[in-house]
Amino acid sequence: MNHLQEEIKTDSLLKAGAAALRKAAMNPEAKQFLMDNPQLFQLLRKAADRYIGGETIEETILKVKNWNAQELKCSIEFMGENVQSVQEATEATDEFVRICNAIHSQKLDSTVSLDLSHIGLELSHDLCIGNLDRICEAAGDQIEVIISAEDAAKTDRVLNAYRTASEKYEHLAITLQAYLYRTKDDLASIKNNKGRVRIVKGAFETAPGISMPRGAELNEKYLSYVEELLAAGRKCAIATHDAYIQQEASALIDRYKPAHDRYEFESLYGIQTDRLIDLKDRGYKTKLYFVYGKEWYLYLCNRIAENPMNIFQALADITR
Repeated sequence: MNHLQEEIKTDSLLKAGAAALRKAAMNPEAKQFLMDNPQLFQLLRKAADRYIGGETIEETILKVKNWNAQELKCSIEFMGENVQSVQEATEATDEFVRICNAIHSQKLDSTVSLDLSHIGLELSHDLCIGNLDRICEAAGDQIEVIISAEDAAKTDRVLNAYRTASEKYEHLAITLQAYLYRTKDDLASIKNNKGRVRIVKGAFETAPGISMPRGAELNEKYLSYVEELLAAGRKCAIATHDAYIQQEASALIDRYKPAHDRYEFESLYGIQTDRLIDLKDRGYKTKLYFVYGKEWYLYLCNRIAENPMNIFQALADITR
């Protein structure tokens, strides 16, 4: 087998491994087996610790304080999505209010992030908006609240909720996924809103024709959205671990000096944080994104699926 054949085989195996991890993450029987097995739960929790703030807000606050002391802004999200009852949506909303109160009382340099399906989007638009109101009121004008991206089937409902709530709350931000072909129109549709626009590549499985694959075309599309936001003087978040995009986006920021204070680079906790620190040391605005809660199984699988070679790091974490 020649070198090229070996590379093709390795790439094929990595893609198959990533697909298997994403499938396992969505398997309710596998998740329940894990949750019901204390020994296995504790072992995998060791691997998850690399990527999560903890299982409680108290654990997460300790990490946020540590990174704030190193001059990194943070964001906090209570993990969860697709709740199936009003009670679950209310309990999740209560937790997000607790996050806001903790940020205020402990003077943390942090924003709040959430999935709208965690606070009732799948149940009703009005329920979701009511819960989002509670969170935004608790946040006040000092704390930015960021609506995260969800699967493409929810995009219209997520954007409709954002448009409704952003009429009242200027500190409400929205996440757009660069890989969706519709994002160009979605960005144009919210050009008059004042909240920050967070750009991510997008990681959810989609039907054919809805999204573009990862590669050079997606990278350039991502950067075009960043440039559009910078040129318009709109607050934006450049949420990526891609070194090429970070490099090109920093050049765009330098070009659009009048908008220099209206952007931030964002990375997930535990993933290439050294690059984020380097950007911070070079004078760019940066933010470290923390998640916490007991729903870390899906999150762990997705982080490893993004780079299946991380399975070896997970094994090292488990055995340490």
